[in-house]
Amino acid sequence: MTANLEKTNDRLVFPFTAIVGQEEMKLALSLNVIDPKIGGVIIMGDRGTGKSTTIRAITDILPKMEVVKDDPFNSHPTDFDLMSEDIRNKVENGETIETIQKKVSMVDLPLGATEDRVCGTIDIEKALTEGVKAFEPGLLAKANRGILYVDEVNLLDDHLVDILLDSAASGWNTVEREGISIRHPARFVLVGSGNPEEGELRPQLLDRFGMHSEIRTVRDPELRVQIVEQRSAFDRNPQECLKEYHAGQEEFKERIVKAQEMLPNVSLDYDLRVKISQVCGELDVDGLRGDIVTNRAAKAYAAYNNKTEVTVEDIQAVITMCLRHRLRKDPLETIDSGDKVQKVFDAVFNAV
Repeated sequence: MTANLEKTNDRLVFPFTAIVGQEEMKLALSLNVIDPKIGGVIIMGDRGTGKSTTIRAITDILPKMEVVKDDPFNSHPTDFDLMSEDIRNKVENGETIETIQKKVSMVDLPLGATEDRVCGTIDIEKALTEGVKAFEPGLLAKANRGILYVDEVNLLDDHLVDILLDSAASGWNTVEREGISIRHPARFVLVGSGNPEEGELRPQLLDRFGMHSEIRTVRDPELRVQIVEQRSAFDRNPQECLKEYHAGQEEFKERIVKAQEMLPNVSLDYDLRVKISQVCGELDVDGLRGDIVTNRAAKAYAAYNNKTEVTVEDIQAVITMCLRHRLRKDPLETIDSGDKVQKVFDAVFNAV
């Protein structure tokens, strides 16, 4: 068995590079992995279109990360913004920190999760009797430096969605109870998925997701046959399937690592930034999140394609995913939101 044949949650994962027919979803996930500050992605589409499979597949392919051994928060050994309070104190006191290599974690958030399960809880009795901050980490702690996946996010309680989005935006989770406060890093890529037939997220919450991927059932019969055959081959012999895609998986992993390293050096010309904001203004996008996310996604896309300067083509490739979910809905309008974004983009960027 090759080195790529690793297990996630004790099972082999369908290879990311073998997934076909859902390129927009794959690209949105890849860009968020390159730059988590994009703000996550919400994937809306039909049932049975491979949403969960794709998210697990990209988590499995990511390079391992260095973490502090036995730390429940996946603390980074040198970056203060990515380490817990205890580890930070040890580092500042000059103590030796033992580290290990660990796979990037993907944490599933179940629909019935409580706030304590998500954020963690404080043992008040132990705090009062022994004077120590006894904290039981929640899902946000486990997701630090990883991916937090919420299936059917449109059915999740709005209060919990608010908590997730606040943590994803700030990179920290704070738990306060009875005058005791615990704060720990919670820097993760938030990925939500759902079926629009089962209900939509409120616009205020939808806007806070960095990108929006819209996926539909593949209609081309030959492509459908290819997808079915690939899945059947994996189910019959997953190890053989993973060996077949090993080279492509390694190539993709190297591309992601290189893009992450290049990202700080990618530039976006001022005139292009002005045009991005002009598109947002003409689409009547509320706030500035659309401008910010489009800038970040365009830079990540340029780095993904091994470039240090963003071009108009890079912006065009990402702007629909960054803006389509931020448009105000007019029930009388017949044009698709994605088509509307592209129409305004063409008018702004092609204007002489």
